[in-house]
Amino acid sequence: LLGPERSQQGPLRSLISNPLSYRSPVLQPQPARYLSPPVCRSMASGGEQESTCHKHTNRLAKERSPYLLQHAHNPVDWYPWGQEAFEKAKTEDKPIFLSVGYSTCHWCHVMERESFQDEEIGKILSDNFICIKLDREERPDVDKVYMTFVQATSGGGGWPMSVWLTPELKPFIGGTYFPPRDQGRRPGFRTVLMRIIEQWQNNRAALESSGERILVALRKGTSISANPGGSPPLAPDVANRCFQQLAHSYEEEYGGFRNAPKFPSPVNLMFLMSYWSVNRSTSEGVEALQMAMHTLRMMALGGIHDHVAQGFHRYSTDSSWHVPHFEKMLYDQAQLAVAYITAFQVSGEQFYADVAKNILLYVSRDLSDKSGGFYSAEDADSVPASGGPDKREGAFCVWTASEVRELLSDVAEGSTGGATQADIFMHHYGVKEQGNVAPEQVGSGRLLKLNIKRLQLILYPH
Repeated sequence: LLGPERSQQGPLRSLISNPLSYRSPVLQPQPARYLSPPVCRSMASGGEQESTCHKHTNRLAKERSPYLLQHAHNPVDWYPWGQEAFEKAKTEDKPIFLSVGYSTCHWCHVMERESFQDEEIGKILSDNFICIKLDREERPDVDKVYMTFVQATSGGGGWPMSVWLTPELKPFIGGTYFPPRDQGRRPGFRTVLMRIIEQWQNNRAALESSGERILVALRKGTSISANPGGSPPLAPDVANRCFQQLAHSYEEEYGGFRNAPKFPSPVNLMFLMSYWSVNRSTSEGVEALQMAMHTLRMMALGGIHDHVAQGFHRYSTDSSWHVPHFEKMLYDQAQLAVAYITAFQVSGEQFYADVAKNILLYVSRDLSDKSGGFYSAEDADSVPASGGPDKREGAFCVWTASEVRELLSDVAEGSTGGATQADIFMHHYGVKEQGNVAPEQVGSGRLLKLNIKRLQLILYPH
């Protein structure tokens, strides 16, 4: 959603209420853009030469960022973040479209495919905006500034982040992912662009004033005064207040806080265990430990935990931790490993130690570079088992029942009834012939008849 629609400010309210009634402004002819003619490269593959041709090549082809290079052949006149783009915006007095993401971001891939590869949308962007593409992993400082604006104006955030700025880099409209075309009452990216163009041409002062009011409010909300006449709150009081807030949002059945989407939030879990260590003789302390332990256990049993390739996915799209967003982040693995180690130290339960080892095995195997250092994330998109040119979200992590039966066809050791290894595996991980994803989670059919493994029971040898 666009920020002004949620905050009841700005000239885009009419667009949100009735996007299909909007009439496009007349677009003026524009000078030539920095888009080179088709570029072809030859590369060796299996002893043969393969040629790859690109219809468009823009400035991002000269960058080193994997994320920016993914957009190097869009029909968009992209600039990297820098003075060249800023001066261009001031000289031509154009608004800036800032698009922020990172290389393993699933919805960044989707918007790139749907909108930034679209010739019509690319022309609208290039003719009417100075378009800047930013990798948040290169410039987390810039990302934080504009994400604060988007979160304040829309009530949420995420990537890809889409922000429109004045030539002085002041934001006035912000959002995240937009579909390319209108979907019911939800405006598509093209509609949003056309409306902003019209407002910039005909109602610029109101547009800039709306953004300025939001910035003023943000500055007030983040300002901290020394208040020499008062005393800072006592640490126990602050800790008690934090505990009460977490207890209020705690979800008892599956653990975690608030409704879906659910994030692991290891910082919250570490706080709860720390709170228990100070208040272990109180009912609040006992409750805090129970909240942390139950959440850690339910996450480890759920589909957010990769039971085959190890590690934890980014977040769960449902309240039971079953259907994840399949991306894996290094910082999640690091914090969760510490949380599970702490849970083992507190409880003595081997279960938590095993999960911690599982996480560290994944990091050492898949996120470690042989020359030193670590990879920051693993992409959510992967090639499906059936092959094909297009990657799909979670393809590597989901299974059909027939795939499991084919791989584990041997009779299980010690079985007296002829049960196969597949029978035991499917029972253990909840794999079903028709798939184990709830109908409301199947979406557009991408998870139809597929299984996301989650533990049904925990087995330990005697």
